Amino acid sequence: MNITLDRKDTANASIRITLEEADYQPRVDKKLKDYSKTAAIKGFRPGKVPPGLLRKMYGKSILVDEVNSLLAESVDGYIKENQLAIVGDPLPNTTDAESIDWENQREFSFSYDIGLVPEFAYDLGKLNLVRREVEIADADIEASIENLRGRHGEYINPEEVGEQDLVFGKVRQVAEGGFNKENAYLFVNKLTDAAKPMFLGKKKEDVVQFDIQGIFAEADSLRLFTQLPQEEADKLTGEFEFAIADIDRQVPAEMNEAFFKKVFGEEVTTEEAFREKLREDLARTYDREGETRLKSDIQNQLVDTTQIDLPNEFLKRWLKVTNRNLSDETIAKEYDGFVKGLKWTIIKEKIAKEHGITVEHEEVVAQAKNSFKEVYGFLQTDNAENSDLLDRLVDNFLKAEKGQNYMNTYQRVFTDKVAAFVREQVTPTVQKVSAAEFDKSDEGAE
Repeated sequence: MNITLDRKDTANASIRITLEEADYQPRVDKKLKDYSKTAAIKGFRPGKVPPGLLRKMYGKSILVDEVNSLLAESVDGYIKENQLAIVGDPLPNTTDAESIDWENQREFSFSYDIGLVPEFAYDLGKLNLVRREVEIADADIEASIENLRGRHGEYINPEEVGEQDLVFGKVRQVAEGGFNKENAYLFVNKLTDAAKPMFLGKKKEDVVQFDIQGIFAEADSLRLFTQLPQEEADKLTGEFEFAIADIDRQVPAEMNEAFFKKVFGEEVTTEEAFREKLREDLARTYDREGETRLKSDIQNQLVDTTQIDLPNEFLKRWLKVTNRNLSDETIAKEYDGFVKGLKWTIIKEKIAKEHGITVEHEEVVAQAKNSFKEVYGFLQTDNAENSDLLDRLVDNFLKAEKGQNYMNTYQRVFTDKVAAFVREQVTPTVQKVSAAEFDKSDEGAE
């Protein structure tokens, strides 16, 4: 066997493999021998089929299989032995394969294109990180209380329609043969200022008439009201009638001990303690989100400030070969996003290699446990029963999806550790902001 590497440039190369008969024939002979023990051919007892007949019937297909298997092993072994940093997977030269005479050739040559990770350098000194710290204001506490009271409130059925009510009924187009729908509903606060007075104060069995295109302040509300695709809903015109069948109103929970306990548990019994606990929770939530954004900024800035000349044409071809359902248009549209993710993976791996950052199995398990505790709050209570349940849940999760869950969790831990390392090397500028400013900056980032 002869294997050579032809570097075309810093990011593209090809591996050429030449196989002689001595390289593959022992594998072919072994496979024929193994097959002879189980082959079921009419007229012959199992294990008694003449070798010549087996070779004539199956020799070519076995030869092709064994050569391809040997090629895959050899290419993979060559890449590992020579520590080639590649992107994607080796792509075989189809012209070589199509020109082979499997009946008569004894020596075979194959070529594989590969994409290489070129030499590059990242510079943590170029990072300009900002750590936004939210100052919780009294207005934020009030807004959070209002939200919680709504979530823990109850629904009543008032006699008359109010500003914040949900109204159910039947809608129909006045014109004969037009649109109509049973079990329609609308939110009064989604109506235009001109349409609200038509509904306010109305009762069950009242009928409201309106222009369909002038009723809602937002186009999406019309889609939800009619349950039609947006394009079809936008085409509706003319007078419509809404026959009110029922009215729902959410009544916020009262600020009392029962409400405090429902939100935070038995330890919170007074309004003062409730507000203090809420302030602590908000601060903790924003602090956690601030760290999450900082990690995202680390990733984005490292990708943007690091020059890596990737083999773009090879990668586009690899994406097309390995994802048959992707069109050229889709690959072109999504390629920049793919490259950003790939660059981040390459940069992470280099940082980890240079600074000895590794992930242990115990860290993967711990991450999975924390994730389950976040989803199932009761698991945070430390007792033997919960501990046993958590162990079983995590074990099943990490083994599921053929190990993909394990690898996804591993990558999450790996990314966090690399980001944490960078975080230690670069001191972010601390910026005090309000909750509204923090939320607005998040919208801008998206």
